[in-house]
Amino acid sequence: MNRTILLTGIILGLLAVILGAFGAHGLEKLVDKDAIETYEVGVRYQMYHALFLLFVGLWTGLADKVKKLVFIFVLVGVILFSGSIYLLAMNELTAFDFKIIGFLTPIGGVFMILGWVFVAYKLVKTT
Repeated sequence: MNRTILLTGIILGLLAVILGAFGAHGLEKLVDKDAIETYEVGVRYQMYHALFLLFVGLWTGLADKVKKLVFIFVLVGVILFSGSIYLLAMNELTAFDFKIIGFLTPIGGVFMILGWVFVAYKLVKTT
């Protein structure tokens, strides 16, 4: 499980750097400033959670069952939260109206919060 968590954290971090560079150097020519700022929020939260997964994967004080739940919460959260933000930020570039998936952003946020809360709960419970 640790290997999967670490590899996922690395991939999410790598993608955050690539997407951040695209947002800073390519997307700015295609969408307005507000869309860029929205896009950057998605990148920032993806990177935060990539680092969080690296921490969870390296932490020896958490049981594998706990790590698996946190991994699922965070991965689903990043996909829903950051993924929906990326699509919403690029809405003006497509004929499809991505605003209909806007409800996924807060759901993803709740999943990310649950990952943090679950780690905090396990830490408090074991000390």
